[in-house]
Amino acid sequence: MEFSDVINKRYSVRGYLDKEVEKEKLDYVLKAATIAPTGVNNQPFNVYVIDTKKNKDQLSEVYGAEWFVEAPLVLCVTAKKDEAWVRPWDGHNIYEIDATIVMDHIILAATDVGLGTCYIGAFKEDKARELLAIEDENEVPVLFTPLGYGNAEPRDTPRKAIDEFVTYI
Repeated sequence: MEFSDVINKRYSVRGYLDKEVEKEKLDYVLKAATIAPTGVNNQPFNVYVIDTKKNKDQLSEVYGAEWFVEAPLVLCVTAKKDEAWVRPWDGHNIYEIDATIVMDHIILAATDVGLGTCYIGAFKEDKARELLAIEDENEVPVLFTPLGYGNAEPRDTPRKAIDEFVTYI
């Protein structure tokens, strides 16, 4: 698929078929995570691949939408704050930026191989930590996505015109 097709085809899938994701497709998606750019290439992230059927109840506590647990897999990208690059002039840690870029690579790669996803940032962090068995305060769950074959049409999502958000200086 051409890149322009991938970015135009991707949408937030809020319904999934009960169909397993092939290992080759999962591997392709995970490989995309490894090549995502991060600050000074520190790669301060982990990707958790969660079997939905085995963890349905706990996943439902993390994020309550019914469609969240329809896909066979849910992925979570976490960031390791103590390994992320920090801007020396103001002390800003870019761990969330790094993790978001990783998730974006995952989601675009998934679209490229015909899989559906949906960015989930509105989750309960304490329940996520429990599910993922994360005790280290430096590792932070940043984003989740279901991963599977979509069974829902895209919602109407109007977009701003370019001149509404671009400023030329």
